[in-house]
Amino acid sequence: MPVPFRRKMRSNAAAGGLWKMTRNGGQLLVDCLMALGATKSFGIPGESYLAVLDALHDTAGRLDFVLCRNEGGAAFMAAAHGKLTGQPGICLVTRGPGVTNASIGIHTAMQDSAPMLVFVGQVGTDMRGREAFQEIDYRAVFGSMAKWAVEIDEIDRIPELVGRAWRTAISGRPGPVVVALPEDMLTDITDAEPLPGPIVAAEPAPDPEMLEEARGLLAAAERPLILIGGCNWSAAGRAAMQDFAEQSQIPVVAAFRFHDCFDNHAPVYCGEAGVGMPPHVRKLVADADVILAVNIRFGEMTTDAYSLLSVPLPAQRIIHVHGSDAEIGKIYQPAIAIQSGPNNFARAIRPVRDKWAGWLAQGRAGYDASFEAPAQPSPVDMVAVMAHLRDVLPGDVILTNGAGNFTVWPNKFFRFGAEARLLAPQSGAMGYGLPAAIAAKVNFPERCVVCFAGDGDFQMNLQEMATAAQADAQPIILLLNNGIYGTIRAHQERNYPGRVSGTTMDNPDFVALARAFGFHAERVGNTADFGAAFDRALASKTGALLDLDISPEALTPRQTLSQMREAALAAKRED
Repeated sequence: MPVPFRRKMRSNAAAGGLWKMTRNGGQLLVDCLMALGATKSFGIPGESYLAVLDALHDTAGRLDFVLCRNEGGAAFMAAAHGKLTGQPGICLVTRGPGVTNASIGIHTAMQDSAPMLVFVGQVGTDMRGREAFQEIDYRAVFGSMAKWAVEIDEIDRIPELVGRAWRTAISGRPGPVVVALPEDMLTDITDAEPLPGPIVAAEPAPDPEMLEEARGLLAAAERPLILIGGCNWSAAGRAAMQDFAEQSQIPVVAAFRFHDCFDNHAPVYCGEAGVGMPPHVRKLVADADVILAVNIRFGEMTTDAYSLLSVPLPAQRIIHVHGSDAEIGKIYQPAIAIQSGPNNFARAIRPVRDKWAGWLAQGRAGYDASFEAPAQPSPVDMVAVMAHLRDVLPGDVILTNGAGNFTVWPNKFFRFGAEARLLAPQSGAMGYGLPAAIAAKVNFPERCVVCFAGDGDFQMNLQEMATAAQADAQPIILLLNNGIYGTIRAHQERNYPGRVSGTTMDNPDFVALARAFGFHAERVGNTADFGAAFDRALASKTGALLDLDISPEALTPRQTLSQMREAALAAKRED
Protein backbone atom coordinates (compact mmCIF):
# COMPACT_ATOMS: atom_id res chain seq x y z
CA MET A 1 0.00 0.00 0.00
CA PRO A 2 1.28 3.51 -0.76
CA VAL A 3 2.51 5.62 2.13
CA PRO A 4 0.15 8.57 2.83
CA PHE A 5 1.55 11.63 1.10
CA ARG A 6 1.36 15.12 2.56
CA ARG A 7 1.57 18.30 0.51
CA LYS A 8 5.22 19.38 0.16
CA MET A 9 7.20 22.21 -1.40
CA ARG A 10 9.94 21.61 -3.93
CA SER A 11 12.24 23.82 -5.97
CA ASN A 12 11.42 24.14 -9.66
CA ALA A 13 14.68 24.88 -11.47
CA ALA A 14 12.90 25.47 -14.77
CA ALA A 15 10.92 28.23 -13.12
CA GLY A 16 14.00 30.03 -11.85
CA GLY A 17 14.27 28.18 -8.57
CA LEU A 18 10.76 29.10 -7.38
CA TRP A 19 9.29 26.75 -4.82
CA LYS A 20 6.07 25.01 -5.83
CA MET A 21 3.69 22.88 -3.83
CA THR A 22 3.49 19.23 -4.77
CA ARG A 23 0.49 16.99 -4.28
CA ASN A 24 -0.60 13.50 -5.09
CA GLY A 25 -3.57 12.92 -7.36
CA GLY A 26 -6.01 12.43 -4.52
CA GLN A 27 -5.03 15.75 -2.96
CA LEU A 28 -5.18 17.59 -6.27
CA LEU A 29 -8.67 16.23 -6.92
CA VAL A 30 -9.93 17.26 -3.49
CA ASP A 31 -8.32 20.71 -3.79
CA CYS A 32 -10.04 21.18 -7.16
CA LEU A 33 -13.42 20.19 -5.74
CA MET A 34 -13.06 22.60 -2.83
CA ALA A 35 -12.04 25.38 -5.21
CA LEU A 36 -15.18 24.67 -7.24
CA GLY A 37 -17.30 25.10 -4.12
CA ALA A 38 -18.10 21.50 -3.19
CA THR A 39 -18.85 21.13 0.52
CA LYS A 40 -20.45 17.67 0.72
CA SER A 41 -19.63 14.27 -0.71
CA PHE A 42 -21.44 10.96 -0.31
CA GLY A 43 -19.89 7.56 -0.70
CA ILE A 44 -18.69 4.11 0.27
CA PRO A 45 -14.93 3.68 0.86
CA GLY A 46 -12.84 1.56 -1.49
CA GLU A 47 -9.17 0.66 -1.67
CA SER A 48 -9.11 1.92 -5.25
CA TYR A 49 -9.38 5.55 -4.14
CA LEU A 50 -7.76 5.59 -0.70
CA ALA A 51 -5.64 8.57 -1.77
CA VAL A 52 -8.82 10.62 -2.11
CA LEU A 53 -10.11 9.53 1.29
CA ASP A 54 -6.74 10.45 2.80
CA ALA A 55 -6.94 13.90 1.23
CA LEU A 56 -10.44 14.38 2.63
CA HIS A 57 -8.93 13.79 6.09
CA ASP A 58 -7.17 17.15 5.84
CA THR A 59 -10.05 19.35 4.64
CA ALA A 60 -10.96 20.51 8.17
CA GLY A 61 -14.65 20.14 7.42
CA ARG A 62 -14.57 22.16 4.21
CA LEU A 63 -15.51 19.07 2.20
CA ASP A 64 -17.39 16.57 4.33
CA PHE A 65 -17.54 12.89 3.45
CA VAL A 66 -20.93 11.41 4.36
CA LEU A 67 -20.30 7.72 4.92
CA CYS A 68 -23.17 5.73 3.41
CA ARG A 69 -24.13 2.07 3.68
CA ASN A 70 -24.75 1.20 0.02
CA GLU A 71 -23.50 2.82 -3.18
CA GLY A 72 -27.06 3.09 -4.46
CA GLY A 73 -27.99 5.12 -1.40
CA ALA A 74 -24.89 7.29 -1.80
CA ALA A 75 -25.73 7.99 -5.44
CA PHE A 76 -29.32 8.87 -4.54
CA MET A 77 -28.01 11.31 -1.92
CA ALA A 78 -25.69 12.96 -4.44
CA ALA A 79 -28.49 13.18 -7.02
CA ALA A 80 -30.83 14.73 -4.45
CA HIS A 81 -28.11 17.17 -3.39
CA GLY A 82 -27.75 18.29 -7.00
CA LYS A 83 -31.48 18.68 -7.46
CA LEU A 84 -31.89 20.61 -4.22
CA THR A 85 -28.88 22.95 -4.44
CA GLY A 86 -28.24 23.29 -8.18
CA GLN A 87 -24.59 22.36 -7.58
CA PRO A 88 -23.22 18.94 -8.52
CA GLY A 89 -23.71 16.29 -5.89
CA ILE A 90 -20.43 14.45 -5.31
CA CYS A 91 -20.51 10.65 -5.11
CA LEU A 92 -17.40 8.59 -4.34
CA VAL A 93 -17.45 4.84 -5.00
CA THR A 94 -15.08 2.05 -5.86
CA ARG A 95 -14.74 0.20 -9.13
CA GLY A 96 -16.85 -2.62 -10.58
CA PRO A 97 -19.50 -3.68 -8.05
CA GLY A 98 -19.36 -0.30 -6.33
CA VAL A 99 -20.20 1.83 -9.33
CA THR A 100 -22.72 -0.66 -10.73
CA ASN A 101 -24.55 -0.39 -7.40
CA ALA A 102 -24.45 3.38 -7.87
CA SER A 103 -25.90 3.18 -11.38
CA ILE A 104 -29.48 3.51 -10.08
CA GLY A 105 -28.63 6.99 -8.77
CA ILE A 106 -26.83 7.93 -11.98
CA HIS A 107 -29.90 6.99 -14.03
CA THR A 108 -32.13 8.91 -11.62
CA ALA A 109 -29.95 12.04 -11.83
CA MET A 110 -30.13 11.91 -15.62
CA GLN A 111 -33.92 11.62 -15.70
CA ASP A 112 -34.22 14.30 -13.00
CA SER A 113 -31.83 16.64 -14.86
CA ALA A 114 -29.86 16.89 -11.61
CA PRO A 115 -26.15 17.84 -11.68
CA MET A 116 -23.92 15.15 -10.22
CA LEU A 117 -20.29 13.99 -10.34
CA VAL A 118 -19.54 10.32 -9.69
CA PHE A 119 -15.87 9.64 -8.98
CA VAL A 120 -14.98 5.98 -9.37
CA GLY A 121 -11.80 4.24 -8.34
CA GLN A 122 -10.35 2.34 -11.31
CA VAL A 123 -7.77 -0.39 -11.70
CA GLY A 124 -4.23 0.83 -12.22
CA THR A 125 -3.20 1.83 -15.72
CA ASP A 126 -0.84 -1.15 -15.92
CA MET A 127 -3.79 -3.52 -15.33
CA ARG A 128 -6.27 -1.96 -17.72
CA GLY A 129 -7.74 -4.07 -20.51
CA ARG A 130 -6.94 -7.41 -18.84
CA GLU A 131 -10.33 -7.83 -17.11
CA ALA A 132 -8.51 -7.19 -13.88
CA PHE A 133 -10.19 -7.51 -10.50
CA GLN A 134 -13.45 -5.49 -10.60
CA GLU A 135 -12.48 -3.81 -13.88
CA ILE A 136 -15.16 -2.42 -16.18
CA ASP A 137 -15.09 -0.03 -19.12
CA TYR A 138 -16.78 3.06 -17.67
CA ARG A 139 -17.20 4.79 -21.00
CA ALA A 140 -19.04 1.77 -22.41
CA VAL A 141 -21.19 1.17 -19.33
CA PHE A 142 -22.16 4.78 -18.57
CA GLY A 143 -21.80 6.48 -21.94
CA SER A 144 -25.56 6.32 -22.57
CA MET A 145 -26.64 6.71 -18.94
CA ALA A 146 -24.70 9.86 -18.05
CA LYS A 147 -24.03 13.15 -19.83
CA TRP A 148 -20.37 12.23 -20.08
CA ALA A 149 -18.01 9.48 -18.91
CA VAL A 150 -14.26 10.08 -18.75
CA GLU A 151 -11.16 8.44 -17.31
CA ILE A 152 -8.29 10.61 -16.05
CA ASP A 153 -5.10 8.84 -17.13
CA GLU A 154 -2.57 11.55 -16.25
CA ILE A 155 -2.37 13.37 -12.94
CA ASP A 156 -1.64 16.75 -14.54
CA ARG A 157 -5.00 16.60 -16.36
CA ILE A 158 -7.04 16.44 -13.14
CA PRO A 159 -7.80 20.21 -13.07
CA GLU A 160 -8.70 20.26 -16.77
CA LEU A 161 -10.99 17.25 -16.75
CA VAL A 162 -12.60 17.88 -13.36
CA GLY A 163 -13.37 21.43 -14.47
CA ARG A 164 -14.89 20.14 -17.69
CA ALA A 165 -16.90 17.52 -15.79
CA TRP A 166 -18.28 20.16 -13.42
CA ARG A 167 -19.24 22.48 -16.27
CA THR A 168 -20.84 19.61 -18.20
CA ALA A 169 -22.91 18.62 -15.16
CA ILE A 170 -24.38 22.10 -14.65
CA SER A 171 -24.71 23.32 -18.26
CA GLY A 172 -27.68 23.08 -20.61
CA ARG A 173 -29.82 20.27 -19.29
CA PRO A 174 -27.98 19.37 -16.06
CA GLY A 175 -27.09 15.77 -15.36
CA PRO A 176 -24.55 13.25 -14.08
CA VAL A 177 -20.93 12.85 -15.17
CA VAL A 178 -18.89 9.73 -14.36
CA VAL A 179 -15.15 10.23 -13.77
CA ALA A 180 -12.89 7.17 -13.45
CA LEU A 181 -9.72 7.51 -11.37
CA PRO A 182 -6.97 4.90 -11.92
CA GLU A 183 -5.48 3.94 -8.57
CA ASP A 184 -1.86 4.60 -9.57
CA MET A 185 -2.74 8.01 -11.02
CA LEU A 186 -4.12 9.03 -7.62
CA THR A 187 -0.79 8.32 -5.92
CA ASP A 188 1.39 9.99 -8.56
CA ILE A 189 3.01 13.30 -7.57
CA THR A 190 2.64 16.62 -9.39
CA ASP A 191 3.20 20.31 -8.91
CA ALA A 192 0.15 21.14 -11.05
CA GLU A 193 -2.05 23.83 -9.55
CA PRO A 194 -5.69 23.15 -8.65
CA LEU A 195 -8.51 25.07 -10.27
CA PRO A 196 -8.49 28.74 -9.25
CA GLY A 197 -12.14 29.01 -8.23
CA PRO A 198 -15.79 28.24 -8.90
CA ILE A 199 -17.18 27.53 -12.35
CA VAL A 200 -20.53 29.10 -13.14
CA ALA A 201 -22.45 28.09 -16.24
CA ALA A 202 -23.96 31.13 -17.91
CA GLU A 203 -27.71 30.68 -18.24
CA PRO A 204 -28.87 31.33 -21.81
CA ALA A 205 -31.06 34.40 -22.24
CA PRO A 206 -34.03 34.56 -24.62
CA ASP A 207 -33.92 36.32 -27.95
CA PRO A 208 -36.06 39.50 -27.60
CA GLU A 209 -37.72 38.98 -30.99
CA MET A 210 -38.68 35.42 -30.07
CA LEU A 211 -40.10 36.70 -26.80
CA GLU A 212 -42.39 39.08 -28.64
CA GLU A 213 -43.47 36.31 -31.01
CA ALA A 214 -44.32 34.18 -27.99
CA ARG A 215 -46.30 37.01 -26.41
CA GLY A 216 -48.20 37.49 -29.65
CA LEU A 217 -49.11 33.82 -29.87
CA LEU A 218 -50.25 33.79 -26.25
CA ALA A 219 -52.28 36.97 -26.67
CA ALA A 220 -54.15 35.46 -29.62
CA ALA A 221 -54.90 32.21 -27.76
CA GLU A 222 -58.34 31.21 -26.57
CA ARG A 223 -57.15 28.66 -24.02
CA PRO A 224 -53.46 29.20 -23.14
CA LEU A 225 -51.67 27.02 -20.61
CA ILE A 226 -48.29 27.19 -18.90
CA LEU A 227 -46.49 23.87 -18.30
CA ILE A 228 -43.60 24.34 -15.89
CA GLY A 229 -40.91 22.06 -14.48
CA GLY A 230 -37.27 21.11 -14.36
CA CYS A 231 -34.35 22.02 -12.12
CA ASN A 232 -32.25 25.20 -12.15
CA TRP A 233 -34.99 27.50 -10.86
CA SER A 234 -33.94 30.26 -8.50
CA ALA A 235 -36.32 31.80 -5.97
CA ALA A 236 -36.30 35.00 -8.03
CA GLY A 237 -37.02 33.07 -11.22
CA ARG A 238 -39.97 31.25 -9.66
CA ALA A 239 -41.34 34.53 -8.33
CA ALA A 240 -41.00 36.20 -11.75
CA MET A 241 -42.78 33.30 -13.45
CA GLN A 242 -45.58 33.49 -10.92
CA ASP A 243 -45.88 37.24 -11.46
CA PHE A 244 -46.17 36.74 -15.24
CA ALA A 245 -48.80 34.01 -14.89
CA GLU A 246 -50.88 35.95 -12.36
CA GLN A 247 -50.83 39.22 -14.30
CA SER A 248 -51.72 37.35 -17.49
CA GLN A 249 -54.24 35.09 -15.70
CA ILE A 250 -52.98 31.97 -17.49
CA PRO A 251 -53.46 28.62 -15.73
CA VAL A 252 -50.27 26.84 -14.66
CA VAL A 253 -49.73 23.07 -14.53
CA ALA A 254 -46.55 21.48 -13.15
CA ALA A 255 -44.78 18.71 -15.03
CA PHE A 256 -44.48 15.30 -13.37
CA ARG A 257 -43.11 15.65 -9.83
CA PHE A 258 -42.14 19.30 -10.25
CA HIS A 259 -44.92 20.71 -8.06
CA ASP A 260 -42.39 22.83 -6.18
CA CYS A 261 -41.47 24.95 -9.23
CA PHE A 262 -44.54 27.09 -8.59
CA ASP A 263 -46.39 28.24 -5.47
CA ASN A 264 -49.40 25.92 -5.27
CA HIS A 265 -51.29 28.55 -3.27
CA ALA A 266 -51.15 30.98 -6.20
CA PRO A 267 -54.62 31.44 -7.74
CA VAL A 268 -53.34 30.44 -11.21
CA TYR A 269 -51.88 27.09 -10.13
CA CYS A 270 -54.05 24.18 -11.30
CA GLY A 271 -52.18 20.97 -10.44
CA GLU A 272 -49.66 18.44 -11.75
CA ALA A 273 -49.54 16.48 -14.98
CA GLY A 274 -48.24 13.08 -13.95
CA VAL A 275 -49.16 9.62 -12.73
CA GLY A 276 -52.83 9.42 -11.80
CA MET A 277 -53.48 12.67 -13.67
CA PRO A 278 -56.66 14.34 -12.38
CA PRO A 279 -59.40 14.75 -15.02
CA HIS A 280 -59.29 18.54 -14.82
CA VAL A 281 -55.53 18.56 -15.60
CA ARG A 282 -56.00 16.16 -18.47
CA LYS A 283 -58.71 18.46 -19.84
CA LEU A 284 -56.55 21.57 -19.47
CA VAL A 285 -53.69 20.01 -21.44
CA ALA A 286 -55.92 18.41 -24.07
CA ASP A 287 -58.11 21.50 -24.62
CA ALA A 288 -55.35 24.13 -24.59
CA ASP A 289 -54.70 25.76 -27.94
CA VAL A 290 -51.34 27.30 -26.95
CA ILE A 291 -48.95 25.76 -24.41
CA LEU A 292 -46.03 27.72 -22.98
CA ALA A 293 -43.71 24.90 -21.89
CA VAL A 294 -40.97 26.28 -19.64
CA ASN A 295 -37.98 24.13 -18.70
CA ILE A 296 -39.70 20.78 -19.28
CA ARG A 297 -38.71 17.85 -21.46
CA PHE A 298 -42.19 16.44 -22.27
CA GLY A 299 -41.64 13.10 -20.54
CA GLU A 300 -43.92 10.08 -20.70
CA MET A 301 -45.65 10.80 -17.39
CA THR A 302 -46.32 14.48 -18.11
CA THR A 303 -47.92 13.63 -21.46
CA ASP A 304 -49.76 10.48 -20.28
CA ALA A 305 -47.65 8.19 -22.44
CA TYR A 306 -47.51 10.83 -25.20
CA SER A 307 -51.29 10.56 -25.68
CA LEU A 308 -52.36 14.08 -24.66
CA LEU A 309 -50.40 15.67 -27.48
CA SER A 310 -49.93 14.10 -30.90
CA VAL A 311 -46.36 13.25 -31.91
CA PRO A 312 -44.66 15.06 -33.60
CA LEU A 313 -47.16 17.82 -34.50
CA PRO A 314 -49.70 18.36 -31.73
CA ALA A 315 -52.94 20.25 -32.21
CA GLN A 316 -51.77 22.58 -29.45
CA ARG A 317 -49.29 25.20 -30.58
CA ILE A 318 -46.25 24.90 -28.35
CA ILE A 319 -43.82 27.57 -27.24
CA HIS A 320 -40.94 25.49 -25.90
CA VAL A 321 -38.45 27.24 -23.63
CA HIS A 322 -35.41 25.26 -22.52
CA GLY A 323 -31.76 25.89 -21.72
CA SER A 324 -30.64 23.02 -23.93
CA ASP A 325 -31.35 23.16 -27.65
CA ALA A 326 -31.16 19.34 -27.68
CA GLU A 327 -34.45 19.19 -25.74
CA ILE A 328 -36.37 21.61 -27.96
CA GLY A 329 -38.25 19.72 -30.65
CA LYS A 330 -36.95 16.39 -29.36
CA ILE A 331 -40.47 14.91 -29.37
CA TYR A 332 -42.93 17.68 -30.22
CA GLN A 333 -42.19 20.25 -32.89
CA PRO A 334 -42.81 23.70 -31.39
CA ALA A 335 -44.44 26.65 -33.07
CA ILE A 336 -41.85 28.83 -31.35
CA ALA A 337 -38.52 27.58 -29.98
CA ILE A 338 -36.71 29.67 -27.37
CA GLN A 339 -33.36 28.53 -26.03
CA SER A 340 -33.21 30.14 -22.61
CA GLY A 341 -32.72 29.24 -19.01
CA PRO A 342 -35.92 29.39 -16.97
CA ASN A 343 -34.90 32.29 -14.75
CA ASN A 344 -33.78 34.59 -17.57
CA PHE A 345 -36.94 33.78 -19.49
CA ALA A 346 -39.19 34.46 -16.50
CA ARG A 347 -37.52 37.80 -15.84
CA ALA A 348 -37.67 38.85 -19.49
CA ILE A 349 -41.20 38.01 -20.59
CA ARG A 350 -43.81 40.70 -20.11
CA PRO A 351 -47.43 39.92 -19.20
CA VAL A 352 -50.08 39.61 -21.88
CA ARG A 353 -53.62 40.89 -21.56
CA ASP A 354 -55.94 39.07 -19.21
CA LYS A 355 -58.95 37.60 -21.03
CA TRP A 356 -59.09 34.03 -19.79
CA ALA A 357 -60.85 34.32 -16.42
CA GLY A 358 -63.40 31.59 -17.20
CA TRP A 359 -60.78 29.18 -18.53
CA LEU A 360 -58.60 29.75 -15.46
CA ALA A 361 -61.53 29.41 -13.05
CA GLN A 362 -62.34 25.95 -14.40
CA GLY A 363 -58.79 24.78 -13.87
CA ARG A 364 -58.44 26.20 -10.37
CA ALA A 365 -61.81 24.81 -9.30
CA GLY A 366 -60.70 21.39 -10.49
CA TYR A 367 -57.49 21.68 -8.50
CA ASP A 368 -59.29 22.65 -5.29
CA ALA A 369 -61.76 19.80 -5.77
CA SER A 370 -58.94 17.29 -6.31
CA PHE A 371 -58.19 17.32 -2.58
CA GLU A 372 -61.60 15.85 -1.86
CA ALA A 373 -61.58 12.08 -1.48
CA PRO A 374 -63.67 9.59 0.50
CA ALA A 375 -62.55 8.37 3.90
CA GLN A 376 -60.17 5.48 3.31
CA PRO A 377 -61.04 1.89 4.32
CA SER A 378 -57.95 1.67 6.48
CA PRO A 379 -56.98 1.88 10.17
CA VAL A 380 -55.01 5.02 9.27
CA ASP A 381 -56.86 7.24 6.80
CA MET A 382 -54.34 9.07 4.61
CA VAL A 383 -56.94 11.65 3.52
CA ALA A 384 -57.11 12.81 7.13
CA VAL A 385 -53.35 12.49 7.61
CA MET A 386 -52.62 14.74 4.64
CA ALA A 387 -55.17 17.31 5.80
CA HIS A 388 -53.36 17.41 9.14
CA LEU A 389 -49.95 17.75 7.48
CA ARG A 390 -51.18 20.61 5.29
CA ASP A 391 -52.11 22.42 8.50
CA VAL A 392 -48.99 21.79 10.60
CA LEU A 393 -45.96 21.51 8.31
CA PRO A 394 -43.83 24.67 7.96
CA GLY A 395 -43.77 26.62 4.72
CA ASP A 396 -40.19 25.63 3.94
CA VAL A 397 -40.71 21.90 4.48
CA ILE A 398 -38.87 19.44 2.23
CA LEU A 399 -40.84 16.34 1.27
CA THR A 400 -39.23 13.27 -0.29
CA ASN A 401 -40.55 10.03 -1.69
CA GLY A 402 -39.43 7.00 -3.66
CA ALA A 403 -41.79 4.99 -5.85
CA GLY A 404 -45.09 3.23 -5.28
CA ASN A 405 -48.82 3.88 -5.04
CA PHE A 406 -48.23 5.65 -1.72
CA THR A 407 -46.66 8.59 -3.58
CA VAL A 408 -50.13 9.81 -4.54
CA TRP A 409 -50.42 11.26 -1.03
CA PRO A 410 -47.44 13.65 -1.00
CA ASN A 411 -47.73 14.25 -4.75
CA LYS A 412 -51.47 14.92 -5.02
CA PHE A 413 -52.66 15.85 -1.51
CA PHE A 414 -50.11 18.46 -0.41
CA ARG A 415 -49.86 22.12 -1.43
CA PHE A 416 -46.28 23.24 -1.93
CA GLY A 417 -45.71 26.87 -1.02
CA ALA A 418 -43.07 29.10 -2.55
CA GLU A 419 -40.34 27.85 -0.19
CA ALA A 420 -41.31 24.17 0.05
CA ARG A 421 -39.39 21.59 -1.95
CA LEU A 422 -40.14 18.12 -3.31
CA LEU A 423 -37.46 15.52 -3.96
CA ALA A 424 -39.07 12.73 -5.96
CA PRO A 425 -37.47 10.66 -8.73
CA GLN A 426 -38.55 11.13 -12.33
CA SER A 427 -37.20 7.64 -12.93
CA GLY A 428 -39.66 5.99 -10.56
CA ALA A 429 -36.78 4.49 -8.59
CA MET A 430 -37.75 2.70 -5.40
CA GLY A 431 -35.65 3.49 -2.35
CA TYR A 432 -34.94 7.13 -3.25
CA GLY A 433 -36.93 8.81 -0.48
CA LEU A 434 -34.77 8.09 2.58
CA PRO A 435 -31.39 8.88 0.95
CA ALA A 436 -32.90 12.07 -0.51
CA ALA A 437 -34.18 13.07 2.92
CA ILE A 438 -30.73 12.51 4.42
CA ALA A 439 -29.16 14.70 1.72
CA ALA A 440 -31.73 17.39 2.47
CA LYS A 441 -30.99 17.24 6.20
CA VAL A 442 -27.23 17.32 5.60
CA ASN A 443 -27.64 20.51 3.58
CA PHE A 444 -30.41 22.14 5.62
CA PRO A 445 -30.29 20.73 9.16
CA GLU A 446 -32.62 23.44 10.46
CA ARG A 447 -35.47 22.58 8.07
CA CYS A 448 -38.22 20.04 8.56
CA VAL A 449 -37.70 17.09 6.22
CA VAL A 450 -40.39 14.43 5.84
CA CYS A 451 -39.81 11.22 3.91
CA PHE A 452 -42.84 9.31 2.63
CA ALA A 453 -42.14 5.63 2.03
CA GLY A 454 -44.07 2.48 1.30
CA ASP A 455 -43.00 -0.71 3.04
CA GLY A 456 -41.59 -2.18 -0.17
CA ASP A 457 -39.97 1.09 -1.17
CA PHE A 458 -38.46 1.61 2.29
CA GLN A 459 -36.80 -1.80 2.39
CA MET A 460 -34.73 -0.93 -0.68
CA ASN A 461 -32.54 1.41 1.41
CA LEU A 462 -33.55 1.19 5.05
CA GLN A 463 -29.88 0.59 5.97
CA GLU A 464 -29.28 4.28 5.30
CA MET A 465 -30.86 5.02 8.68
CA ALA A 466 -27.36 4.22 9.96
CA THR A 467 -26.01 6.92 7.63
CA ALA A 468 -28.57 9.38 8.98
CA ALA A 469 -27.65 8.63 12.57
CA GLN A 470 -23.89 8.91 11.99
CA ALA A 471 -24.25 12.14 10.00
CA ASP A 472 -26.71 13.59 12.54
CA ALA A 473 -29.12 14.14 9.65
CA GLN A 474 -32.27 12.33 10.72
CA PRO A 475 -35.55 13.12 8.94
CA ILE A 476 -39.09 12.14 9.87
CA ILE A 477 -40.12 8.96 8.04
CA LEU A 478 -43.80 8.25 7.41
CA LEU A 479 -43.91 4.56 6.54
CA LEU A 480 -47.14 3.53 4.81
CA ASN A 481 -47.20 -0.16 5.69
CA ASN A 482 -49.75 -2.23 3.77
CA GLY A 483 -47.82 -5.47 3.25
CA ILE A 484 -47.89 -5.36 -0.55
CA TYR A 485 -46.03 -3.95 -3.52
CA GLY A 486 -48.90 -1.58 -4.21
CA THR A 487 -48.20 -0.36 -7.73
CA ILE A 488 -47.44 -3.84 -9.06
CA ARG A 489 -50.45 -5.26 -7.22
CA ALA A 490 -52.67 -2.64 -8.85
CA HIS A 491 -51.45 -3.62 -12.31
CA GLN A 492 -51.77 -7.28 -11.35
CA GLU A 493 -55.41 -6.88 -10.30
CA ARG A 494 -56.24 -4.98 -13.49
CA ASN A 495 -54.63 -7.57 -15.75
CA TYR A 496 -54.85 -10.82 -13.75
CA PRO A 497 -57.64 -10.16 -11.22
CA GLY A 498 -57.62 -12.39 -8.17
CA ARG A 499 -54.38 -14.13 -9.15
CA VAL A 500 -52.00 -12.76 -6.54
CA SER A 501 -48.42 -13.75 -7.24
CA GLY A 502 -45.23 -12.22 -5.90
CA THR A 503 -46.76 -9.01 -4.55
CA THR A 504 -47.47 -9.82 -0.87
CA MET A 505 -44.78 -9.27 1.77
CA ASP A 506 -44.09 -10.48 5.30
CA ASN A 507 -42.48 -7.45 6.89
CA PRO A 508 -40.07 -7.05 9.80
CA ASP A 509 -40.80 -5.01 12.91
CA PHE A 510 -40.02 -1.57 11.49
CA VAL A 511 -40.36 0.12 14.89
CA ALA A 512 -37.74 -2.15 16.43
CA LEU A 513 -35.49 -1.68 13.40
CA ALA A 514 -35.70 2.10 13.56
CA ARG A 515 -35.00 2.11 17.28
CA ALA A 516 -31.95 -0.06 16.66
CA PHE A 517 -30.65 2.72 14.40
CA GLY A 518 -31.27 5.31 17.12
CA PHE A 519 -34.52 6.75 15.76
CA HIS A 520 -37.60 7.57 17.77
CA ALA A 521 -40.20 5.13 16.41
CA GLU A 522 -43.78 4.14 17.07
CA ARG A 523 -46.62 2.26 15.44
CA VAL A 524 -49.71 4.31 14.55
CA GLY A 525 -52.70 1.98 14.47
CA ASN A 526 -55.54 4.43 13.88
CA THR A 527 -56.17 7.87 12.45
CA ALA A 528 -57.02 9.48 15.77
CA ASP A 529 -53.53 8.76 17.11
CA PHE A 530 -51.64 10.30 14.21
CA GLY A 531 -51.65 13.96 15.30
CA ALA A 532 -50.07 13.32 18.69
CA ALA A 533 -47.61 10.82 17.21
CA PHE A 534 -46.52 13.34 14.60
CA ASP A 535 -46.03 15.98 17.29
CA ARG A 536 -43.68 13.58 19.07
CA ALA A 537 -41.86 12.94 15.80
CA LEU A 538 -41.41 16.68 15.25
CA ALA A 539 -40.06 17.07 18.77
CA SER A 540 -37.58 14.21 18.45
CA LYS A 541 -33.92 15.18 18.25
CA THR A 542 -32.90 11.83 16.78
CA GLY A 543 -35.16 11.56 13.76
CA ALA A 544 -38.37 9.58 13.81
CA LEU A 545 -40.22 6.78 12.06
CA LEU A 546 -43.99 6.43 12.24
CA ASP A 547 -45.16 3.01 11.07
CA LEU A 548 -48.65 3.68 9.71
CA ASP A 549 -51.12 0.79 9.57
CA ILE A 550 -52.54 0.98 6.04
CA SER A 551 -55.01 -1.55 4.68
CA PRO A 552 -54.24 -3.09 1.28
CA GLU A 553 -57.81 -2.14 0.37
CA ALA A 554 -56.80 1.54 0.43
CA LEU A 555 -54.74 1.09 -2.71
CA THR A 556 -55.76 4.37 -4.37
CA PRO A 557 -57.64 7.38 -2.98
CA ARG A 558 -60.81 6.72 -4.98
CA GLN A 559 -60.82 3.01 -5.82
CA THR A 560 -60.29 0.13 -3.41
CA LEU A 561 -58.38 -3.02 -4.24
CA SER A 562 -61.63 -5.01 -4.27
CA GLN A 563 -63.30 -2.51 -6.60
CA MET A 564 -60.29 -2.68 -8.90
CA ARG A 565 -60.46 -6.47 -8.97
CA GLU A 566 -64.23 -6.56 -9.55
CA ALA A 567 -63.97 -4.08 -12.42
CA ALA A 568 -61.30 -6.21 -14.07
CA LEU A 569 -63.31 -9.42 -13.58
CA ALA A 570 -66.41 -7.77 -15.03
CA ALA A 571 -64.44 -6.64 -18.07
CA LYS A 572 -63.14 -10.17 -18.59
CA ARG A 573 -66.66 -11.60 -18.32
CA GLU A 574 -67.82 -9.18 -21.03
CA ASP A 575 -64.98 -10.37 -23.27
